Amino acid sequence: MTTELESRRPALRLDNSHPDMFGQTPSQTVGPYFHYGLPWKGGADLTGQLEIGARPDLYPVSHYVLRSPGSASEMPMGEVIDIIGCVLDGRGDPVPDAMIEIWQANSVGRYYSTDDTRKDPPMDPHFIGFGRAATAEDGSYRFRTIYPGRVPGGGNILQAPHIAVSVFARGLLNRLVTRIYFDGAEGNGEDPILNLVEEERRSTLLAVRSAPDRWSFDIVLQGDNETVFFTI
Repeated sequence: MTTELESRRPALRLDNSHPDMFGQTPSQTVGPYFHYGLPWKGGADLTGQLEIGARPDLYPVSHYVLRSPGSASEMPMGEVIDIIGCVLDGRGDPVPDAMIEIWQANSVGRYYSTDDTRKDPPMDPHFIGFGRAATAEDGSYRFRTIYPGRVPGGGNILQAPHIAVSVFARGLLNRLVTRIYFDGAEGNGEDPILNLVEEERRSTLLAVRSAPDRWSFDIVLQGDNETVFFTI
């Protein structure tokens, strides 16, 4: 059989981005490489006083250059608290290579963001409200931050004090999103987000006071005591 090249009319080829040709592929799983570049010195202390946040045992000292203790210009206003906890997998084993981000309002309920256009309450120029911490070998993490004020919710409702949390870990295709609320805080009973959660599972979103300035909050990725995570 011979082929007449001049008369050959090959079928149109699908574009290589067409789903009929290759289909959708899963996103890349993350980690454990973020330990080497994303957490930074002092990233878990939102008051700017401590070096906590990164694991210097996992990357060269030459990379350990951001922020020295006490380098913040002034302390943010409000109550300084520590949030400590552990990231656990479905078997209850610690996850040593997770990374946690937090985002929150300042002590009077104002975000450090151009999207927060309110004039009152005031913005705190010494508090950006964002932090990042790597977990240690035993799965533990720690943030030093400011007890958050209440921010508006839907309608005229004020949300209870809370901190938004993202969890990154090896094997997760996408970050997990949850919130830290504070056990016994004003407004927990009417918070529009907390009340979306079944009552028997709300405790997974509540940090418990373990000392006058310290709150405990474990993050469980799977299993019977799994932390409630939100779809965003």
